[in-house]
Amino acid sequence: QVQVVESGGGLVQPVGSLRLSCVGSGTIGSSDVMNWYRQAAGKERELVAGITYGGSTSYADSVKGRFTISRVNANDRMYLQRISMKPEETTVYYCNVDHMTGSGGSWKSIKYWGQGPQVTVSL
Repeated sequence: QVQVVESGGGLVQPVGSLRLSCVGSGTIGSSDVMNWYRQAAGKERELVAGITYGGSTSYADSVKGRFTISRVNANDRMYLQRISMKPEETTVYYCNVDHMTGSGGSWKSIKYWGQGPQVTVSL
């Protein structure tokens, strides 16, 4: 079982420092990928960025160059930092742990989600 808790968010300016934080508790292993998603009202949840235990990262094209994802394995923390954000990116941002569980040749992925902080970009 994995619990995920986010912090950060709120009302932000389009440019400036913002860092969303995520803390996982429970059994987060070296096979687990940690991700940030976002979901606007009436739209599907969108993958924003992901990071492996080894530090390999991936980003949605729309955020490349503006957002940075990082991870501290020692305390199961993950961060999302941004240089700039557009008003249309106002939405709820979710931390996700894609947890691998199993043994031998039988493994499965279980997704754990946080509650998601609201980020509102104000001009």
